[in-house]
Amino acid sequence: LIKKIHDLAAKDVHAAFQIKSKGERSAKLEEIKNKVFAELITEDTDTIEANKIKNEFFNLEAKTVRTQILDGEPRIDGRDTRTVRPIAIRSSVLPRTHGSALFTRGETQALVVATLGTGRDEQSIDALQGEYSDRFMLHYNMPPYATGETGRVGTPKRREIGHGRLAKRALVAVLPSKEDFSYTMRVVSEITESNGSSSMASVCGGCLALMDAGVPIKAHVAGIAMGLIKEGNRVAVLTDILGDEDHLGDMDFKVAGTEDGITALQMDIKITGITTEIMQVALSQAKEGREHILAIMKKEMKGSRQELSAFAPRIITIKIHPDKIREVIGKGGSVIKALTEETGATIDIEDDGTIKIACVDGLQGEEAKRRILEITAEIEVGQIYEGTVIKMLDFGAIVSLLPGKDGLLHISQIAHQRVNAVTDFLSEGQKVKVQVIEVDDKGRVRVSAKALIEPPKAEEKSESKKED
Repeated sequence: LIKKIHDLAAKDVHAAFQIKSKGERSAKLEEIKNKVFAELITEDTDTIEANKIKNEFFNLEAKTVRTQILDGEPRIDGRDTRTVRPIAIRSSVLPRTHGSALFTRGETQALVVATLGTGRDEQSIDALQGEYSDRFMLHYNMPPYATGETGRVGTPKRREIGHGRLAKRALVAVLPSKEDFSYTMRVVSEITESNGSSSMASVCGGCLALMDAGVPIKAHVAGIAMGLIKEGNRVAVLTDILGDEDHLGDMDFKVAGTEDGITALQMDIKITGITTEIMQVALSQAKEGREHILAIMKKEMKGSRQELSAFAPRIITIKIHPDKIREVIGKGGSVIKALTEETGATIDIEDDGTIKIACVDGLQGEEAKRRILEITAEIEVGQIYEGTVIKMLDFGAIVSLLPGKDGLLHISQIAHQRVNAVTDFLSEGQKVKVQVIEVDDKGRVRVSAKALIEPPKAEEKSESKKED
C-alpha cells in the first residue's frame, strides 16, 4: 500500500510543496489526494482500509516536507530555517476607534483594535477563588474565512479562548499600573487570514494598537512561533513556522517578549520530549526572530501616542473626604443624577472618597469636577464668595455661597451706614460679594458685605451726622 501511494503521488506531492502560495498549494494537494483516493478506494473498500490509505497519504506529505528540511533544502515557502516571513504594519487603520493596527506576516494577518473605558467597564469574573474584576481584556477571533473555509461563526471555541489568553499574558507584563493609567483596556484581534502563528500576530498587533490608543506601555512586545523537525539524531529548528510546518512537524513553540526578556511561552509537542540543546537553540532563534520583528515595529511606531484619541473618554480623578460622599450623591441620588445629566459625564465614587469622572468632552469633565469640588468644599472664615440672595428676612438675608451651603448676611453687615430696611440694599436673586466672618460649632455661617467695602472717610461721616 505504501509503495502504491508512493508511486502514484510522491513526485506530485514533492512538486506541490514547492508552491509558495498556501491557497494554490492546498488546491494542488487536494487534487493529488483525490486522484490517489479515486485509484485506491472503491465501493468494495471497507472503512478501515480507506482510513489506512488516508493516513498513508498524510505520512507521505509529512515525509516529503520533513526530508526536504532535514536535507537542508529550502522550506515550503523558499525560506531557510532562521528567516522570518515579510512583515507589513499599518497603525491607525480604523480612524473611529481609540487605537488600531493591521499586522501582516506572510499570509497571516491580524486586524487589532484597542478600546479604552472606565472602571465600570471592567470585566467581572466569578472564579472558584471568589469574585474579582479585570481591567485588561484581550479577545481573539478567527472566523472560518481566515483559512479559506465556510462555517458557523458563533461563540469562541476552546482554541480561540486559549490563543486569547496567551496573547493577553504576553501583554500584561508591559501594561501601566492602575495608579498611572486608570482606564480599562480591551483589545480585540480579528484574524483576517491565517497561515501559522496567528496568536503571535495578535501579540504584535495588540501591542501596536495599545500604543496607538495612547496607553503608556513599558516596552514593545513581539511574538514568534518556533517549529521542530526531528528524525533520530537529525534535528532542524524552524523560525516563524507556517501552518503546514505546524501540522507536519513535531513542535509548535510560541515565544513572546520584549528586547529584555520573555513575557509568555507556550509549547505544543508531538514527540516524547526534547533535549536541553534543542531548547537552547529554539530560544536563541526565537530571540533573534523577536528582535527582528521588534525593529520593524519600532520603525512604524517608536512609542505610545502622547494624546488619547478624540473619541476616547477623558478620566479625571479627584479625592474627597469620605464623609462628603453623601453630599455628592444627594438624597436619593438627586445630586449625582443632576451632575451626570447636565454635564454628560460618568461619575464613579469609591468608598475611600476617590471620584473618577469620565467624559469624551474634556470641558464637560472639568465642569463636573468644578461642581463636585464646590459641593464638597469646606467654608472657612476669611473666604470670599460671590453669592446669590435666596431669601429676604427682616433682620438680613440668606445668601447661597456654594451648592447646599448658605450664610446669614445680618442687616448690620450689609453696609457701613445705618440700614433701615434690607430691601433698600438687597433683593432676591441679586448677586452679592461677601466674606465669611464666622462659622459656629453647628456649621452655621455668618457673612459680611461691608467687610469688602471701603469704609467712608471721616469728613463724609461728619456730614452724614449733620444731615441726621
